[in-house]
Amino acid sequence: MPLLSIAMLCAALANDTIAEEAHNLDVVVINATTGTRQKRSVKGQVASIDEHLSQLDHVNMIRRGSYAWEPVVNNMQTERLSTTIDGMKIFYACTDKMDPVTSYVESGNLQSISLSSGLDGNPQATGNIGGSLDLRLRKAGFDADPHSLTLTAGHEWNGHLQVYGADAAFSTHRFYTNFGAFYRHANNYKTGGGHTLPYSQFQKVNTFANVGLRLTEHDVAEGTFIFDRATDVGYPALNMDVSKAQGIIGSVSYRHIFDHPLLRTWETKLYHNKITHEMDDTHRPDVLIHMDMPGRSRTSGLYSLLAASSARHDAQLNYDLYYNRLFADMTMYPGGAAPMYMVTWADVGTLCTGLALSDIYSLAANQQLRVSAKLAWQTQRLNDDEGYRALSVFFPRVEKNYYQTTGRVAASYRLARKWFQFNVGAGWGSRAPTVTEAYGYYLNNTFDRYDYIGNPSLSNESAVELNTAFTLTPSSVLSLKIDANAFLFSNYIIGRFETRLSPMTIGAEGVKVYDNLSHATIANASFTADWKPLPWLDGQTGLTYAIGRDNDGDPLPLISPFAWHVAANATVSSVQFQLMVKGNARQSNNGEKYGEIETPSWTICDLSASYPFAVRGSQFTVRAGVENLFDKRYTSYSDWNGIPQKGRNVYANLTIGL
Repeated sequence: MPLLSIAMLCAALANDTIAEEAHNLDVVVINATTGTRQKRSVKGQVASIDEHLSQLDHVNMIRRGSYAWEPVVNNMQTERLSTTIDGMKIFYACTDKMDPVTSYVESGNLQSISLSSGLDGNPQATGNIGGSLDLRLRKAGFDADPHSLTLTAGHEWNGHLQVYGADAAFSTHRFYTNFGAFYRHANNYKTGGGHTLPYSQFQKVNTFANVGLRLTEHDVAEGTFIFDRATDVGYPALNMDVSKAQGIIGSVSYRHIFDHPLLRTWETKLYHNKITHEMDDTHRPDVLIHMDMPGRSRTSGLYSLLAASSARHDAQLNYDLYYNRLFADMTMYPGGAAPMYMVTWADVGTLCTGLALSDIYSLAANQQLRVSAKLAWQTQRLNDDEGYRALSVFFPRVEKNYYQTTGRVAASYRLARKWFQFNVGAGWGSRAPTVTEAYGYYLNNTFDRYDYIGNPSLSNESAVELNTAFTLTPSSVLSLKIDANAFLFSNYIIGRFETRLSPMTIGAEGVKVYDNLSHATIANASFTADWKPLPWLDGQTGLTYAIGRDNDGDPLPLISPFAWHVAANATVSSVQFQLMVKGNARQSNNGEKYGEIETPSWTICDLSASYPFAVRGSQFTVRAGVENLFDKRYTSYSDWNGIPQKGRNVYANLTIGL
């Protein structure tokens, strides 16, 4: 199955808009600063959101287990990203980031993933120095197929992962709805060489419903509901597992379609979500002190997006507002002694509102200038008195209320010719410290084995971004692309060792307090070659390199080493085959200062095939493959605490569209 066809690339060079052809997430759509691209998942709809995300340009994934990987964009983690679901702000409820926002959606309910690299984020994004991700939900839409039913089943032999899904859709000119459910269950998987990795199991159920009503020919009302619940989730890289991670997400929206030469649409959405996360160590052996660590996140918000266009302009004006409350605590049960209680997130309420403007101005038929800007203001309040008093021990001047102003501005220029495209851009942006960075209290980080304490006096972090890309298409069979960016930080936020404090967690090396570094730098570069030597054969080669340095010139942690991949795709008698070879160089440029260890190089090989066919008007797609063909035992730089990846994994799945 083609990873990236030349035809798709050529179409992308001519058009910056999101493609909406995919009814399911077979096609991952990437809306980046350099244009729109499409990629296909070899596993189809059965693939997890994590697997879809891991194939995107600029994106890596941090693994703490086999479930709920944390997306990293431009080698920046959650703190420097904005992740939304259909524009809705959602915040994780785990102090250890075991439940990223992306874990509360399933492939069966997703239309596309919109990735904006760097500071030129989507309108609802705030604090997106590294980039923004918007997971766009799949809606049946009006005047589509009157009714349809899709059934999916898959199995992976390594870990006995089972996937079952069903969704139905109904559509008329006035009304549509689509709804469904997905279920995943996995046992402990085996690493290379056949060794079982304990605590890598999980199970999850996801149900969803979308509904639309055409009020008039120019007015549409829509609603969305998602219920997602994961239980018995093991995290082999951590000291604790998860007994429950649950998300309840809902929204209603109204959209007016203008009959006007300039105004296009005006959409307003109201939403609310509740995230519940409960860590659990009762299944771990030799636990010296049993702990309960629940977390809660509640967010209510709205956005209102006005779109306008003319012969030369394509503009958007967006207002958004949300209120979020984060609370987490810990109860420790030492044997024979009274329980000990501690608040780790002091019920922090954040009210944030912002105004964003963007415009794509056509200078000429082959030249575009894109500008975007956003200004946001937020206030935070510590609602829990016990958490406030605990922070006051270390910060006597801590206040219950804080106010911050953040913003971003970006501009890019694009020149497109028949055989090449050139992009260059720059931007500036800032972000406020996260709740963990500002108010976290004795949060243990198993990556460097330190307890972390927030710092309410932190300054806002800011960065200047410079980016460029050059695509050369000398013929219909070859396309070459070079892409690079650099982020120059001021007041970079990271934990610093504090010798005057003692750790609370058994086995911790010490205590770190979040602080501002005067400056830091992160730079990324990639090279991609796509070729199609024969009508039935195409392929891709990709190389990426990144570097990160703090104010002392020492390496920052979790920066990807040199990575590469080569893929070949062939279509023979409607059967599509793919051979993928990929690997990482040795991570010798590790952030030893920040507790990161060196990881060895690795190379693995994947094989896959798919066959679509029709029977009596119903569409069938069979997919099968093997990952890590030679059963290599390896670990990547982004595998938390060096947990090994899966060994040889044979999989097969079937999708039926009725």
